Formats: sequence, structure tokens, C-alpha cells
Amino acid sequence: MYRDSPKPRAEKLPDNGRRFHFFSEFLLAEKRRQALLECRGFATAQALMLLDNLIPGRLLQRYKRFLADVELPGGEIITAHCPNTGAMTGCAEPGCRVWLSTSAVKTRKYPHTWELVETSSGLACIHSAKANQVVREALAAGLVSGFGGYPDIRTEVKYGQGSRADLLLEGPEGRIFVEVKSVTLCRPGGQGAFPDAVSERGRKHLKELQSVLDSRTRAVLFFCVFHTGINAVCAAGDIDPRYRDALAEAIAAGVEVVAWGAAISTSSIELSRALPFSLDPVSA
Repeated sequence: MYRDSPKPRAEKLPDNGRRFHFFSEFLLAEKRRQALLECRGFATAQALMLLDNLIPGRLLQRYKRFLADVELPGGEIITAHCPNTGAMTGCAEPGCRVWLSTSAVKTRKYPHTWELVETSSGLACIHSAKANQVVREALAAGLVSGFGGYPDIRTEVKYGQGSRADLLLEGPEGRIFVEVKSVTLCRPGGQGAFPDAVSERGRKHLKELQSVLDSRTRAVLFFCVFHTGINAVCAAGDIDPRYRDALAEAIAAGVEVVAWGAAISTSSIELSRALPFSLDPVSA
């Protein structure tokens, strides 16, 4: 979700094998998830994302943005992939408890991925790409009100000036372009804020959402709150005032803003409750 900094270098795989590498990893994860759901009595995926066999550890340091050294319970120190390009304020403190997933793909340089962290104010999922999956499943399950009449859901749909919509919902009512943003910045009083770093890309997305609005097309900015200590969301105008102003302009143009909090545990994640959103922080 936070992609203003240069993208992490792809692992050195042959060009004709890189796409297969990541697709294979997705299929393996999905098969494990479906099998676990069946074992637990779920007929369908519903809105629940299962986290399979996470490994606990202690964070030693996050560095080069995409790497983290973690000490495992037995004392072994490993390097894990950090799937978050943001500042991760409050979520990357040395010594905090973390949980890692393990890839089934044997060719990965770093087989472990940092998924969760225990902060002073709650449990957080720092794997920002999982927000898209969690929101998609919640919408498909009909959990979030206001999205009825749009049964078809596609992901990563090209639109605007070289952008890709996280989700595109289509149906008899028309269509909805959805941009999903993962929120983990938790401030005093449970106030969540986005972004946690200056986000030129985020401002571009707001412009793109405005550009698609018409009589049969809605545009939604969906804040997926991946921190259990957050109970409200606002723009982080102190961090990126231009984003705050762009968001105000988008709202005035008709872009809708939705915020939902996730129930997070070391075994699953699912959207659980609607949260209030305000452009600026609400005074206590």
C-alpha cells in the first residue's frame, strides 16, 4: 500500500519463471487456507483469512526497509522479508514480539515473511497487501453494507493514467472502483491516521478515483484498519498535508470514504466493525 519508495528488488529468478514463482506461492497458500477452513467447519471462505502456522519471535531490527532480523524462541537469528514500505511508526520497535509466516516456495532467498507485531496498544498486521484480500473477502461475503448490487469483483484492474484499482465491483447498480489502504499508525486515544509517510502515490490514487465518477460509477477509498488499538481514522495532515488536502478535495467531488477495523489474532484476520472517519483528528 505504501509504494512511494523504490520497489524492493525482485529475487533473481529467470524472467520466464518469476511470474510462475509468485503465482505458485499464492496457489499453495490458498490450498492450505481452504483445507484449514474445511477442517474448522467452514463451507466457504466467508470473510475470514486464516494465518497458517505462524512462528513467534522477537524483533531485533528492521533495516533496508524490506528486511528484518528476528530472534526465534530457540535463540536462532534469521532475516525475514518485511512486506511494508511505510514508516511503520510504532510497529517496528526492537524487542517487540512478532510472528512470521513460512513460504512453501523453496527458491525464495528469505523464506520467512513478517506478518504480525504486538505493539504497546494492540496487535497489528504489517503485511499491507493482505488488506486487499481481507476487504475483498468481506465484500464478497456481504459483510460491508452499501455494496449490494455489485456481485462481480475483480482485482488489479487498469484504470486512469497507468493506475490499477485494487478492486472493481460491477453489477446491475453500475460499478465501484475501490482503493484499499492499510492503516497501522495508532496515536494516543486510539486515533488511527493515514498515511504514515509522505505519499505522492496516495495523492495520485485520489485523483484517479475522482476521474471515474459518473452517474453509474462510484469511487471508494477503503481504510482497512490493521491495528486492534485503533477505534477511529483520520488523515495524517501533520505528516502529509498535501494528502490531507487532496482527500478533502476528493470527498467534495463525491469520493466515498469507508473505514473498517479488523479482528486480528495469530490464527486469523477478518473485518469486524465499521469505524468512524473524519478528515482531521477529533478532539477528546
